[in-house]
Formats: sequence, C-alpha cells, structure tokens
Amino acid sequence: MQDLMPINGKFEMPILPYEALGTIIGKDTLSFHHGKHLKAYVDNLNKLLPGSGLENLPLSEVVRKSEGGMFNNAGQVLNHAMYFEQFSNTPKAMSPKFAALLERDFGSVEAFKKEFEQKGATLFGSGWVWLSADAQGKPVITQQKNAENPVTMGLTPLLTFDVWEHAYYLDYQNRRADYLAALWQIVDWTIIENRL
Repeated sequence: MQDLMPINGKFEMPILPYEALGTIIGKDTLSFHHGKHLKAYVDNLNKLLPGSGLENLPLSEVVRKSEGGMFNNAGQVLNHAMYFEQFSNTPKAMSPKFAALLERDFGSVEAFKKEFEQKGATLFGSGWVWLSADAQGKPVITQQKNAENPVTMGLTPLLTFDVWEHAYYLDYQNRRADYLAALWQIVDWTIIENRL
C-alpha cells in the first residue's frame, strides 16, 4: 500500500474504485462500511491531529507513534484503506512466484487460505486477520483485535480481512466463515504482491 499522507495536516477519505463487489460485498454494505464507519474514523483522527506533533507524518507513522483514541482511529483508517484497496471486480490472479512463497511456508495455497479463514473465524470479538511479511520476507498470519495493525509489530502488512460485524452482517448475517471464504473471489493479488 502506498502510505497515506496528510494534506495540510488532515487525512482524506480513501476513494472506492467500485460501488459494489458483485454478490460478495453489496452496495449497502459498502455504503455503511466505507461511507459511515471509515468516514467516522477519518473525521475523528483529523480532530485529534492538531497539536499532536503527528500532523504531517504518514499514516503508518501515526499508527506506530500514537496511543489511545488517536491510535484507535489511525489504526482503523489504515486497516480499512488496505482492506478496500485490495479488492476488485476484475481481480488479478496470484503469480506463480507468490504461490511458491505460500507453498513453502504453509504447504499449499489452499492450506494457507484454510488457516487464514480459520484465524479470521475464531478471532473473538472484533478485529482483523492479516497476512504480513516479517523482516526476512517470511509470510505470517496474525489475528489483531480492534484497531491493531501488524506495523506495530515490525511486520509489513500484505492482506487483511475485516472481521468486525459491520463488514459482513448485511450480506452474511452471522455467517462470518462464509464471508471469509467468499472474499478470495475478489482479492486482487497484484495489489497484495506489490505490498511485499
């Protein structure tokens, strides 16, 4: 992800490149999730920035250096920006090179997906499941609660699925596992691989 930069000390709303994602994520879900939830995080973060000393830093640095309410809002802006950016109605397939990386460390691409979905489905409460790369480029799956993000652990975030209920409840009700399994159909692997 290209790190979000503030303009005149404020972050702008990331623009959605789609109105809906087929039958996977509907227009109403995106309207609430992007247009209301993410907008509230952006607005709250911008209210907290003045006088903080973090006004002109890239978003990932704000996440690393903040705490409390500012961390919660900055983390949610970063997490959501990465989430919405990684999907497409015409997604590109995973490259053989990236598939080989997952096969090396998870046994197969399908085994990786199964573990990723399981970590997302079993995260208690609200949060995120992430595929990140460590300092040596090794892929790791983590569960992050609330607004947490792998950047605070020194990892490079590559892929995330949002498991807060507002991400899927209108389309899937309480079927979090079905939502997680469906998202693979809209992941644009070129975007994920470019984050590495």
